Amino acid sequence: MSIRTVEQKQEELLQILRQYGRIGVAFSGGVDSTVVAKAAALAAPGDAVALIADSPSVPRGTVEEARELAALIGIPLVVLKTTEFEKDQYRANSGNRCFHCKDTLYSTITAYNTVELSQRGVDLDVIVNGTNTDDLGDYRPGLQAAADHHVRSPLVEAGLNKADVRELAAYWELPVWNKPASPCLSSRIAHGLEVTIERVRRVDEAERFLKERFGLNELRVRHEFNDLARIEVPREAIDALSAEEARDEIVQQFESLGFRYVTIDLAGFRSGSMNAVLPMSVLQDHRQAGSTP
Repeated sequence: MSIRTVEQKQEELLQILRQYGRIGVAFSGGVDSTVVAKAAALAAPGDAVALIADSPSVPRGTVEEARELAALIGIPLVVLKTTEFEKDQYRANSGNRCFHCKDTLYSTITAYNTVELSQRGVDLDVIVNGTNTDDLGDYRPGLQAAADHHVRSPLVEAGLNKADVRELAAYWELPVWNKPASPCLSSRIAHGLEVTIERVRRVDEAERFLKERFGLNELRVRHEFNDLARIEVPREAIDALSAEEARDEIVQQFESLGFRYVTIDLAGFRSGSMNAVLPMSVLQDHRQAGSTP
């Protein structure tokens, strides 16, 4: 198999997007959707728009950062209020929460396209997301929602994985090229524990505190049962958080946010660690479904 240059990857991605018509990019401000938004702006100048959800599950500051990114890319940004917290299935957090979140997002984009954009004669021909090929092997119920709403995944169609995406982002000098993954705040809530606005607020404030106080770039505050906060940081940062003065400060801050117990996970940071407690039958059903967006 021949190795593609970054220029070839760029051209293949742009060629796919040129066939779409008017493009709506489900945008989060992460590296994947930013690369898709940049590619859409290049492939369909004047016929591409980025759409971002604004809800309690989005970390504070995300929408403002997305505005800056969209302006840099040169693509219009539409901020849409989403209502996933009104869904019982979403709040129940039984393992397929992400499906109900993405289903709400894509339904909201479709409604905006049908009502707002269609009346102006600029309705979208396709909605696209930032799914890459590495995502297909992970447990991601949101992929089913994308399939249900006929959302396209140009990165997958171009055969691009996460490393390819970061390479393109660096090639285009996008400031998010090395940005860590940052799933929605609800992903920090233990499966089976109800997702509430108060709980995601706690998580958001706790993570912001740790990032600002200790200069951490990648971390998770997992909200477990009984108001327990389980802090995941890279292993090399554990000692700094475990020092007596730091421990006292962290406990005081977390208790002020509503946590009763605070613990540091000695295994360190690992993405998707909440999925380790899902029943094997759930993961097997997902793999058998094929995860095809």
